[in-house]
Amino acid sequence: MSLATCALPSDPAALRGLAVALQVELARKEIEIAANAAELHAKTLHIEKLKMQLAVLRRARFGRSSEKLDRDIEQLELLIGELEADAAAQDACTDRSEPATRPDIRPSARAPARKPPVRTALPDHLPRETVTHEPACTCPGCGGTTFSRIGQDEREVLEYVPSSFKVIRHVRPKLSCRACETIVQAPMPSLPIERGRPGPGLIAHVLVAKYCDHQPLHRQAAIFAREGVEIGRATLAGWVGQAAFLLAPLAARRSAGISAPALSCMPMTPPCRCSRPATRTGRLWVVLRDERPWGSDVPPAALYHYSPDRKAIHAQALLGPCRGFLRADGYTGFDRLYRPATPGGEPPLIEVACWSHARRGFYDVHHATASPIALEALQRIAALFAIESSLRGRPPDQRAAARAEHAHPLLAQLKTFLDTSLPQVSGKSALAQAIRYALARWPALTRYVSDGRLDISNNAAERAMRPPVLGRKNYLFCGSDAGGQRAACAYTLIETCRMNDVDPQDYLTDILGRIADHPINKIDRLLPWHWKQ
Repeated sequence: MSLATCALPSDPAALRGLAVALQVELARKEIEIAANAAELHAKTLHIEKLKMQLAVLRRARFGRSSEKLDRDIEQLELLIGELEADAAAQDACTDRSEPATRPDIRPSARAPARKPPVRTALPDHLPRETVTHEPACTCPGCGGTTFSRIGQDEREVLEYVPSSFKVIRHVRPKLSCRACETIVQAPMPSLPIERGRPGPGLIAHVLVAKYCDHQPLHRQAAIFAREGVEIGRATLAGWVGQAAFLLAPLAARRSAGISAPALSCMPMTPPCRCSRPATRTGRLWVVLRDERPWGSDVPPAALYHYSPDRKAIHAQALLGPCRGFLRADGYTGFDRLYRPATPGGEPPLIEVACWSHARRGFYDVHHATASPIALEALQRIAALFAIESSLRGRPPDQRAAARAEHAHPLLAQLKTFLDTSLPQVSGKSALAQAIRYALARWPALTRYVSDGRLDISNNAAERAMRPPVLGRKNYLFCGSDAGGQRAACAYTLIETCRMNDVDPQDYLTDILGRIADHPINKIDRLLPWHWKQ
């Protein structure tokens, strides 16, 4: 029987017992309500966390990669681009359907003429082909046949000639001396693949198409077949393997000169994979040296390194000989490099945290929940990046002075804002995690202010990871650990060429034509910046 409906006893002792029972029942109900509230709060946090993860995954799968805040000018540029395309299509349709002059249409009734676009001159280095269009040999007015040239009209049109194959026949005549009958013959030029048919240009084209243009070998084979040249995928794979073997010493030599006052490093995530029989996960690391933001004339360089996993020993082996500053994300494998090797000594590398990584957590929260705290944090961080955009290319001392004047006060205000905002949000929320990520790395995040050689972010290394990521979308697997090492070798040379404004096709064609018999002690002459000179 319920205590709420039972009859009240007349005995005082029984009444006291009933009151005690009611208090016990009330306490049990309060405990039950508190437990339900705690469970509801935990479920609410879990739902918000799942919504956050879903928003991040949707943006990664379908959304844009840029984390910049929306600006009206960006939307206007998109709108203007669409309007210009529509206007050009309408003009083309009008030019084809109507005569040039319509006397029956008054000028006021015609559509207002668009301002013609400003066309730049075609590049001078392109070959020119002249096509002369001779007029009729008979005058349409009087029938005369004698003409005198009074001038000419010229118009240049840019045309594309598809790539084509050609066969080079190497002929080595044998000569016999009339006096002593000694046979003389020129030696056969060295080829990248001995007793093979591909020339250096063809092998370079296959490498560039695979690792720079992200074309898998089976697609290249299909493209070659359309040109009437049947080359199997296995044959192309053999060429890639032998070319990587020749280029490996050059890529290894590249790793010896990667030290610099400031380096950028990043392991690629999600990783590349090795295929059957047992699919395994590998990692591709990039170490970048780029001193162009502070006006240095030292050639930039990129080094890619493959490892079968993401253990810290690979980061320590890759960056152990380096000294200076290291721009990287919050990967814990770098922590040992930031600690002194001996008590009281200097650490091998000094951590410089990336503001792009710190911003990413706030952007994900803002994109998923439209949090005003996340939006204000993004706006404050955007002001720091705006300062950096005006300092690119300036000497280090000017950059440090400008940061001390403009960025330092903004950073102090940002830290105060984060400190006051953290108690206002749930400790298990994604926003709290983003705030704690920034505050835990605050000394490393603000270290760039005092040294003009440092950058605010690690975006250069992230840009260097785009080619492997785009390529992985097309061919998915590296095939094996050796395939990952070949990819690292090719990406090292191709990305270094790109950073030094060197055409990787021309570079690899020249190198593959000479590297087969080139002395290893002279390999420095084959590095991209030396080759360009």
